Amino acid sequence: MFNPQLHRKIPVLMATQHPDNARAPSWSTTPYITSQQETEDLYESFETLNCDEYMWDWEGKFADEAMLERLLSKHIDTFRKKQIGRDVFLTMRIPNIWEEKTFKLARAYMSVLSGSEFARTLKLHTPPVFEMILPMTKSADQLTYIQETFRKTAQVHESIFDDGNFGKGYIHVIPIFESIENLFKCDDVVSDYIVAHKKMWKENPTHMRVFIARSDPALNAGLVPAVLASRVALSNVCNVEMRTGVAIHPIIGTGSLPFRGGINPENIKMSLSQYAGASTVTIQSAFRFDYEMPDVKKALAYIKKYLPQSTPVVVSESEKNELFKVCSLFSKPYSKTIAAMAPFINEISKLIPSRRERVQHNGLFGYSRGVGKVRLPRAIGFTAVCYSLGIPPEFIGTGRGLMQAKKMGLLPLVEKHFHTMRNELEHAGKFLNFENVERFLKDSHIPEVASWAKEIYEDVKACEDILKIELGPKKANHFVHRNYTSNIVLKRSMGLNCEEDVLAAAQLRKSLG
Repeated sequence: MFNPQLHRKIPVLMATQHPDNARAPSWSTTPYITSQQETEDLYESFETLNCDEYMWDWEGKFADEAMLERLLSKHIDTFRKKQIGRDVFLTMRIPNIWEEKTFKLARAYMSVLSGSEFARTLKLHTPPVFEMILPMTKSADQLTYIQETFRKTAQVHESIFDDGNFGKGYIHVIPIFESIENLFKCDDVVSDYIVAHKKMWKENPTHMRVFIARSDPALNAGLVPAVLASRVALSNVCNVEMRTGVAIHPIIGTGSLPFRGGINPENIKMSLSQYAGASTVTIQSAFRFDYEMPDVKKALAYIKKYLPQSTPVVVSESEKNELFKVCSLFSKPYSKTIAAMAPFINEISKLIPSRRERVQHNGLFGYSRGVGKVRLPRAIGFTAVCYSLGIPPEFIGTGRGLMQAKKMGLLPLVEKHFHTMRNELEHAGKFLNFENVERFLKDSHIPEVASWAKEIYEDVKACEDILKIELGPKKANHFVHRNYTSNIVLKRSMGLNCEEDVLAAAQLRKSLG
């Protein structure tokens, strides 16, 4: 059962439970999805959208431990033809016990083991789940710890119940790299893991999947560092594959809005090329629920056709060192502004509607230099707040970073490795409400607001001047979005409720955050 997977299919489309949707899915009357409704989300992702993987998320949210049993019991005929673990894949994201002490890890292990037994009783492919995603991975030891503790759990389960054979008790572990620093050095962790794996299992991994985050790096350092770091990470793991002979298949974790990845049905042909070399792309809730179904299916078909043909751009060691320096040119002004905005962002975040059954998140905005440990909402909530104010976060720190890069002669390097930058900023710029920026700038009776508004004003103007782009609404729906964001700022200043405006704006931009 739980043995290394030798000839498995590598999925291209990973549907996830990220709660960034503004609208309800076609199979529900409400945009809020309970943990028990996620069975239907999983089924629709496989059957209607033809995704070949679904992330079963146990990190930061409540999880339905019986989801696999519910799915197979309700849709047994479908999954006799399209078997989980062979044709389509259910991949669990587990809690990181080094970041957040939790009791859920043991429950996650038992759900995987019991799900395997259940599939076996139905004479289906087993194990249906054989991979676990580890968030916030920082070392190879963490990956081998998950493998060792899962093996011990499988052995104990087998010895107590004497029911079934769990094989070696082997589980594939997928590291997620979620900070700029960790993305730049992810090759060290992957290389160390391959060595540790051979020591532990007496052989190299059959293959590895590596998850490259886009949302959290952007939240902590800004748009440009997040994109450049993902580019370097794709190159890093390609180098490890060439050096070790172990096949490595990167997953890129992208949301719909440019700040969180820019992968959506409207923008897909322009944005996807930035992630050349990835094997798998995450298809989050907004992508699936906020666009018309024919457009969603067309975009997914495009990804399935294009992505397997793409190859990573190899970043030389000298370029890698230069890009790391470049990242600080953008992250420093971004961090300065966000630290000043944090109280305001946290206040507005209370207006952002919930979409999944999340638990309190322990993440800190704190590894950016010289800012200190400033608490912020999760990336989706943060992005939703900024867009609701008419200030897309893509611009924060970007203009000032571009000015520094141009002054130092580094702008060509930035544009080489973020070749879709103009397109992404123009896309975000359709939702810029410059009147709100000027309104905050004139808020001289609140000096801290005027301070960060001045910095954002400078960012926007620098982006327009250096990149020769025109930002602001272009079509009718963009102007209506601008009006809603004006309402939000004005109503808030008057003490009036603006939750309906927040939701209406999100529906127009086709993503909560």
